[in-house]
Amino acid sequence: MNKTGMTEEVRRFLQKPLIARLSTVDKDGYPHTVPVWFDVDGDDVIFISVRDTLKIGHIQANSKGSVSIGGQNEDGGGYLIKGQLSIEEDPGDVWMKRLIYRYESGPDAERDVASWAELDIVLIRLQPSRIVKVA
Repeated sequence: MNKTGMTEEVRRFLQKPLIARLSTVDKDGYPHTVPVWFDVDGDDVIFISVRDTLKIGHIQANSKGSVSIGGQNEDGGGYLIKGQLSIEEDPGDVWMKRLIYRYESGPDAERDVASWAELDIVLIRLQPSRIVKVA
């Protein structure tokens, strides 16, 4: 296990294509929580978003955030991952395509790849500082 708590158990759990709940901090200091698709890159958790959403503005103003993944008995529990969020470009829509194919297949995936390619999508990277097991 590394210092953040990214164990092999956590890595195996994060392979499940569950819906995550990403929380950013709004201008008044309140959590702003939205459902998102996710994947992993090393120890980091990756999301995508259209550039002009509230969550992107929140991250630009305050990079602290968290994501809750799972938590239901049928999910095998879950994790709360806290850390620093950053915004990156997604050259060639690599992460956008990766996330779509992680959650969809066939005509649905192909349709979304084509339609989302027209959007201004950016990558959100969560670098974990703490991982907590939740029931």
